[in-house]
Amino acid sequence: MQIGERPRIVIIVQARMGSTRLPGKVLKQVLDKPLLGYLLERLRAVSLSTHVVVATTTRIEDDAIAALCDQEKVVVVRGSSEDVLGRYLQAAQVSDAAIIVRICADCPLIDPAVIDESIAFFLEHYPRYEIVSNFIERRYPRGYEVEVFSRFALDKAAEEAKADDEREHVTPYLYRHPKSFPLGSVVGKQALGAYRWVVDTPEDFALISHIITALYPVKPSFGTDDILTVLQTHPDWQMLNMHVQQRTVSGLTGEVYDKG
Repeated sequence: MQIGERPRIVIIVQARMGSTRLPGKVLKQVLDKPLLGYLLERLRAVSLSTHVVVATTTRIEDDAIAALCDQEKVVVVRGSSEDVLGRYLQAAQVSDAAIIVRICADCPLIDPAVIDESIAFFLEHYPRYEIVSNFIERRYPRGYEVEVFSRFALDKAAEEAKADDEREHVTPYLYRHPKSFPLGSVVGKQALGAYRWVVDTPEDFALISHIITALYPVKPSFGTDDILTVLQTHPDWQMLNMHVQQRTVSGLTGEVYDKG
């Protein structure tokens, strides 16, 4: 696939209410604002992409996500709750994406600069890499996961992937076929892999709530260094979710997945 000088780069956010460990997590509120609202605000600060699509399901419980997207004037695409890969393809087709940036809705603190870094890395190295990831080598906190891949890679995965876990998630098929889809690794400059700033459990939500409550009123666009500073001031907060184990897809080293 040829990517033009000004490719359409689309951030696609997978979001659903039906999380098993923390149902309704993406719309849980902090300071009277849902977590998905914070994420969408941060995604608007990404400089290398001006297009955001939320990919949710057709389940009634996800009507609330669609309503929030309408309120936020963000495009929403609704599809299968089981075939998340197919839902991503649907979102890419609707948005006419040439390059896809995959973000999970349980990452409300993700730093826009980290997303820009991954997009820039992909643009610099394409077509050497069809997909790049910033969590193959874990140097970013959990909750900062970014994958960037070509529309060609997404189209082929959606056409060829058959295994359940390759449909329930988005990129396992690409990782399992590295000869067809060469993988590039974006490595963070700081060793922050021990931090967990993702929302998957009540303990995660407690930590995220503390961080947002402390930082958002004084600096809505707070970044990684701001979070680190507030955690140095409140070291006990980090203990809230240190015991939580991230769920993974078997056979994929370095992978982190939530069924979106």
